[in-house]
Amino acid sequence: MRFARALLPLALLVACSSEPRPRPPGVLFVSVEQQSAWVRNFNPLFAGAGARWPTRAGVYECMEIFSSAQGKWVPWLATGHAWSEDQLTLRFTVRDGVLWSDGKPFSADDVVFTFGLLKQHPALDAGGVWRFLTDVKAEGKGAVVFTFSRVYLPGFSDLAHQIIVPRHIWKDVADPVTFTNPEPVATGPFTQVTLFRNQVYELGRNPHYWQPGKPAVSALRFLAFPTNDQANMALVEGEVDWAGNFVPAVDRTFVSRDPAHHARWFPLYGSTVFLYPNTTRPPLDDVRVRKALSMALDRDRLVEVAMYGYTRPADATALNDAYTGWKDPQVAKDAWTKYDLDAANRLLDEAGLTRGADGLRRLKDGQPFALDLEVVSGWSDWVRAGQVVGRDLRKLGIGVTLKTYEFGTWFTRLQKGEFQLAISWSLDGPTPYNFYKWLLSPRTVRPVGEVAAANWHRMGDAQADELLVRFERAGTPEEQHALMSQVQQRFSATAPAIPLFPNPSWGESNSLRFTGFPTEQNPYARLAPHAEPDSLLVLTELSPRER
Repeated sequence: MRFARALLPLALLVACSSEPRPRPPGVLFVSVEQQSAWVRNFNPLFAGAGARWPTRAGVYECMEIFSSAQGKWVPWLATGHAWSEDQLTLRFTVRDGVLWSDGKPFSADDVVFTFGLLKQHPALDAGGVWRFLTDVKAEGKGAVVFTFSRVYLPGFSDLAHQIIVPRHIWKDVADPVTFTNPEPVATGPFTQVTLFRNQVYELGRNPHYWQPGKPAVSALRFLAFPTNDQANMALVEGEVDWAGNFVPAVDRTFVSRDPAHHARWFPLYGSTVFLYPNTTRPPLDDVRVRKALSMALDRDRLVEVAMYGYTRPADATALNDAYTGWKDPQVAKDAWTKYDLDAANRLLDEAGLTRGADGLRRLKDGQPFALDLEVVSGWSDWVRAGQVVGRDLRKLGIGVTLKTYEFGTWFTRLQKGEFQLAISWSLDGPTPYNFYKWLLSPRTVRPVGEVAAANWHRMGDAQADELLVRFERAGTPEEQHALMSQVQQRFSATAPAIPLFPNPSWGESNSLRFTGFPTEQNPYARLAPHAEPDSLLVLTELSPRER
């Protein structure tokens, strides 16, 4: 019955929908954010700003892009880079001939200024680059040299992916953390805010874009959809050209309606979805309790009911398919991510959380063991996942209340550690380094109430951090893989967060009006529009279909 109820809105739509409404030629309609109303914010630097898509990969740009689908770096605002022999300096060659959207020249000075902003305003330094940098200097207008305090090879991706802003604009911004940047000046393909209302906004082409003949798309338009269901209806009706939605039974409800033009690609390259326990709140600071919660979860049922079988249960490494070559097969077999209700009950007994005659677990002070589980309202897949998790945990005698919030409120509570349990994503990168760093390193732990870029569960492990530091200077693939296996062992031993499943990298396309979308056969980037900065590769490849 759950499947039937979930499919009912789309089933009725397929039966009753009419022809899509006429749309402006050359305007790409995109669905990537579910919001009831748009807030005008194009601040690319502050992670907590809630900037509109594609501020960070489409309006603004970075020096190089890692294409996770291809597994390689693509030069962008920089044409290349080189390490010094001692690996303590890194030099980027800045692309010549790039203009900001107001016609002013882009140069190495803008790069130096951007990193200076991060140093001056630590809230902007989400990647913590000034923890390993000592200096950033321009060599003329065409190169930037970064000086490191220590050998830190993973720092390359943090620097290469840093969004660059124009010095001549941002030098006059009083507070770059709170600045909403309503009229962005940037180097990306779409910089002109041609329309902004609470239900729709549109971005036009950069009149000075540095790639000749690009973008071929004349504008991007975004309609406000407060829920997955409404976004999916627009996709199925042909009112959206490119989407990153969870769509129930997508092959039947979307692809089969027009197989020649409707496509989807859901590789398991998306960040692993976790049940995050706030470890600052006892008894969630006890590894036995966290592992008990994990072993109470029937992940096979979870991925079938909540995710329509688009993914698989997470194992004890928590790694997605992009990291298959890094996975330690022995760690993957560890039992704490496998369904075992008896073992889960034993762990809670060992932790002193006794079960009363009423079947409910009690904390050591005699209060009921009850938890609030927070998800985003309208994210139907995660809401269903939360319902399944709640039912499973209640079998342990734990009271669980599912609470849904509008995205901005939910994300703020998550970042500040103002929750008990929450379902959310994780970070990724070219290697599993960032993934585990933000799960395990004490260096990423922030006090409750302070915005954290990740490590929302607020836990660090000194042994794992020592291994991560050694990985930072590991020069050979063999050494890197050996260290990462040990990091996986520490993750499994400490269970800082509870992996649920690798998130599919959601991507749907309608090529009736536009061509050039990535596919499994042409994987130049992920199809998922939220997979930044991969999405920048897509925005510069799409073209209106010739009639």
